[in-house]
Amino acid sequence: MNTQQQNSRLTSLPVVMFLAGICCFLWGSATPAIKTGYRLFQIQSSDAMSIILFAGMRFLLAGFLVILFHSIQGRRWIMPQKGSGRAILELCLNQTVLQYYFFYTGLAHASGVHGAIITGGNVFISILVASLIFRYEKLTARKLVGCALGFVGIVVMNLSGQEGNLFQVSLLGEGFVLFAQIFYATSGALLKKYGNQYDVVTLSGYQFMLGGLILILIGLFGGGRVQVESGVSAYILLLYLAFISAVAYTLWGVLLKYNPVSRVTVFGFMNPVFGVLLSALVLGETAQAFSVKSLVALVFVCLGIYVVNSVKTAER
Repeated sequence: MNTQQQNSRLTSLPVVMFLAGICCFLWGSATPAIKTGYRLFQIQSSDAMSIILFAGMRFLLAGFLVILFHSIQGRRWIMPQKGSGRAILELCLNQTVLQYYFFYTGLAHASGVHGAIITGGNVFISILVASLIFRYEKLTARKLVGCALGFVGIVVMNLSGQEGNLFQVSLLGEGFVLFAQIFYATSGALLKKYGNQYDVVTLSGYQFMLGGLILILIGLFGGGRVQVESGVSAYILLLYLAFISAVAYTLWGVLLKYNPVSRVTVFGFMNPVFGVLLSALVLGETAQAFSVKSLVALVFVCLGIYVVNSVKTAER
């Protein structure tokens, strides 16, 4: 298959749906996996520095796996491309370091409901950043409607269990979670920008390794600690979490390289849907996963994805 044929396939909607679906499934599976990891590594959910240290271990390993696999394919160890140092640094700061620092710190001071709702808005923020700041595509009413539908689905899914304080927010809590989504959106736009200059897989691998190392140092200097008393299962879980990041982020980067940002990022609304469903299977949280609210939320999310992807090529 020549390069033109490969590029054509990567812009095909069924292929985009399939690959984006794999990414969202993997990211969704991270929710129960991380919760299990906290138990296996004896990390309290309120211990932000230990969580950041744990995240750094995950991303450092993820980056190594990406480069290792890429090197096996190329039959030589893949080094960063000449001139790509700035790209790797910008990506690692936005995608790995700043996003996860603000996200985990914010979650330690905000409710899970608030965090999930704000995180669900990252699709909308991503499209705004791509359209208004980086000028990759046009911001149309149809895209705004699609994002609004998907976001309503996320809100509906997370309303159960809230205790009447939905709109009480703090800078250190909900504010930090919002900052994390801005850095997430910026990283996606940067990946599209630099993906046209350098190999996306190499960028992904080295930004993860650098970002993971920085997070480890932040966690250690902040007093974070992890302990393992459950044997090999903890390390298998850490390897799976690294696999999630390595595969999903790399695939996502390839899709962003060849497609409009809105066409890809709108599938991010599926992340919490998969997260809830897989949490039901792994953690036994069936009451929320199979409730009427979850089904209604899924309908809104699917409508949002359909509306954004029904945009005509000329409007993009």
